[in-house]
Amino acid sequence: MRKTFLTLALTGLMAFAMNAQEYEVKVVTSVESIVPNGLGRSRIISANVERDYEQFTSTQTEDDNSRNKSKRKNIRVKDFDETKLLNFYNLGGIRFQNIASNDALIESKINSMLAKGWDLAFVASAVESDAGETDNQGIFITRYIFKRKIQP
Repeated sequence: MRKTFLTLALTGLMAFAMNAQEYEVKVVTSVESIVPNGLGRSRIISANVERDYEQFTSTQTEDDNSRNKSKRKNIRVKDFDETKLLNFYNLGGIRFQNIASNDALIESKINSMLAKGWDLAFVASAVESDAGETDNQGIFITRYIFKRKIQP
């Protein structure tokens, strides 16, 4: 019984490890301005190139303050798709038409990704704003994380 359980457990673990390597991930980000009077910039951003995070990662210890020698300019991605969105506000205040328009564009992007074989795996969003009495800027950011099986 123990051997059977151990064999099943190891088989499941190996299948999980192999399965994890069969997927690729794509992140699409929408940034929607919360700046009044239409002064902000709102976009859907999707990188067209890959970066290896290990090239830009260093390990910090108490004894070693060495920094990763790679330059920040090498991290920048200049090959990306940028879809214009409308800002949440204009001179008259919040614009629900703009929100509906942005929703239609984001839906279109998601439907396009689904048609290309991507599955929407996770969505994470946040708002950045100091929310103080004189707060007149901020962003609403949403990351759509897609995955799909790698074709052999």
